[in-house]
Amino acid sequence: CSFFKLRVLSGYEAAAKRFNPADLEVNLSGRSFMVTGANSGIGKATAQEIANRGGTVHMLCRNKGRADAAKEEIVEKSKNQEVHVHIVDMSNMRQVWEFVETFSQNNTLHVLINNAGCMINQRELTDEGIEKNFATNTLGTFILTKALIPLLKKATDPRVVTVSSGGMLTQKLDVDNLQFEKGTFDGTMAYAQNKRQQVILTEAWAAQHKEIHFFSMHPGWADTPAVQTSMPSFHAKMQSRLRTEAMGADTVVWLAASPSASKQKSGLFFQDRTAVATHLPLAASKSSPQEEEKLVIVLEELAQKFKP
Repeated sequence: CSFFKLRVLSGYEAAAKRFNPADLEVNLSGRSFMVTGANSGIGKATAQEIANRGGTVHMLCRNKGRADAAKEEIVEKSKNQEVHVHIVDMSNMRQVWEFVETFSQNNTLHVLINNAGCMINQRELTDEGIEKNFATNTLGTFILTKALIPLLKKATDPRVVTVSSGGMLTQKLDVDNLQFEKGTFDGTMAYAQNKRQQVILTEAWAAQHKEIHFFSMHPGWADTPAVQTSMPSFHAKMQSRLRTEAMGADTVVWLAASPSASKQKSGLFFQDRTAVATHLPLAASKSSPQEEEKLVIVLEELAQKFKP
C-alpha cells in the first residue's frame, strides 16, 4: 500500500551511517524548547534528548498524571531540573490561545516542536464543533504556532519543527473538505490530509517569517503508543521492523538543536536528517498556490473565532 512506501527500520540504519555525530554534541543550556505531546512516543524521546543536553523543556500534555510521570523520568535520566509541564488540550482552540497568552508573559522560547497528533478512526467533533483529527493535527498546531511567533522572533536562532508523516505523500490538499463533512470518513486518510496541511503550512510560514527557521519532517514508522492504538493491524504486521522512539525522534532533535540544521533552507521537509521531496514522482498530489492560500485564510478565520 503506497501509504507505507517509505523506508522503515533498515532505512534508518543505512541513513545513520552518514550522520555526523558532532551535529548533536551541543550544549543547549540557556535555550528553551516547547514540545507538544511530550509524555510518550517521539515527543517524550525528543524532550529527553533536549533535557540530556541541558535545554529548558516545556512539555505540553493533555493528561496531568502521564505528564508528571514522564517529567519525573526525564529529570531523573538527564539530571536537568529545567523541565516544566503545562496541561493543554491541543484540540481545544480556546485553551491553546489562553495558554500562549499566559506563557508569553514570563517565558522565552527558542524552539517550538509541534509533535502532538491523533488519528481517530470515526468522525467525531470536539465540544467546540471541530472534527477531532483536524482540531489536534491542524488547527491546534496552526493556532499554537501563529500565537507563539512574536515570542519566537525575540529569540536568537528561533526554529519551529513540525512532526508530519510520510503518509501525506498519498494526499493532495482538499481545501473544500477540511473537516471531512463530504464522502465516507476514513481516519487514516484524514490523518494523512492533516499531515499534508502541516507541510503546506510550514512552507507558508517560512515564506512569511524569514527570521524563523521552519521545518517539517517524517520520523519514519516508529513503535509508539500512538501507532499501536490507532493502527493496530499495521503495528502487529510491522512490529519487528518499526523504528524505536529514539530513532523516530533523531531528526526532530537534529532539526531543533544542531547548528547544521540552521544552515538548511527554511520550509523544507526532512527524513533522516536530509531534505526530501514533498511529492512522489508523477503523483497528482500538488495543489495550486490559490488552494494553499485558501487553506491559510480558512485557518485564520477559524482561529480568530476561538480567540478569547
